[in-house]
Amino acid sequence: MIAKSLKGRSAAMDPGIWSKLPPELLDHILSFLPLKTLLNLRSTCKHFKSLVFSPSFISKYSSASLFSSFFLLSHPQCYSNFPLYDTIRGAWRKLALPLSFLPPSAAQFNLLSSCNGLFCFSLPNSSSFLVCNLLAKSSRPIQFPFFPFAFEMLTLVSTPHGYKIFLLCSKFSSNYAFVYDSEVHSWRQFDGFQPLLADNFHQEGASFNGSLYFATPEPFSVVCFDLENGKWENLDTEMPRELTFVRLVSNTDEGKLYMVGGIGRNGISRSMKLWEMGDGGNWVEVERLPELMCRKFMSVCYHNYEHVYCFWHQDMICVCCHTWPEILYCKVSRRTWHWIPKCPSIPDKWSCGFRWFSFVPDLYTLA
Repeated sequence: MIAKSLKGRSAAMDPGIWSKLPPELLDHILSFLPLKTLLNLRSTCKHFKSLVFSPSFISKYSSASLFSSFFLLSHPQCYSNFPLYDTIRGAWRKLALPLSFLPPSAAQFNLLSSCNGLFCFSLPNSSSFLVCNLLAKSSRPIQFPFFPFAFEMLTLVSTPHGYKIFLLCSKFSSNYAFVYDSEVHSWRQFDGFQPLLADNFHQEGASFNGSLYFATPEPFSVVCFDLENGKWENLDTEMPRELTFVRLVSNTDEGKLYMVGGIGRNGISRSMKLWEMGDGGNWVEVERLPELMCRKFMSVCYHNYEHVYCFWHQDMICVCCHTWPEILYCKVSRRTWHWIPKCPSIPDKWSCGFRWFSFVPDLYTLA
């Protein structure tokens, strides 16, 4: 309607009109601009530059078109260009990683974890990690605790005043846990969990009530690691019967812990279910994957469940396979299951190495 009413008029804006607009009305209009356009406006005047970084503006209008949220695909062949799936607009995009974030010696890098708008990369040639906020253009290199440093199950965790990095490391035939705290910029070393947790190197820990939760290999159980005191604890909870694999995922905003698992015998899954941790510490069944979708997923992973991993993304529990370029997800509030199709720019010859991450841009998360 507005476009029709302006048709035939001069394209030039009348500064006399725009200069008299109430600031809150102008801010509301600006909140509907695409993110890239809004960021480009920072160089036009001091008001626009301060507006973009105003907490009141972000919190009030983040539900408009200011930010979207994405699934980000990392693959060995992607290098510095990452395919993005816009979960709000249902469209594919590409994210080019600014090479200015990387040290000159970083000939290669691997994306390992994401959380609250931050990404954690490993820089093997620099013996360090790199935590960065691509939207705010901030980054921080973090040196390995020692070198050589072999690690697994790295998990980036958001905290009220920063973030922590958890990982497991085998050193001198022993298993240790290391935690990096961004508030004090240092590592702490703790005892690891025996026996070893890893039957899936792609699955991160699930952050829940100040701890990271992990599923053990068969016989399946749940253990947690307190990020503050470094203590491990076995959960005294009864696991569902006939499990073939188990993955844990958490909704940190609402403080909920979920479990995704296959049900079957002799390592062959006939169904897949979703459970939620109840108030009494028991698992309550939430949803079952429809049969046809279950058949497709099991055929995709060939019942090799070490390739299966899960993560949380804005009311969605995403179930992925390291050998398949699609995402299966459950919309928790609606209890419905869906597939996100393959990115059209991915060549058919890419048969493995698909690693998906949740990406929710946040200007105020500091690296």
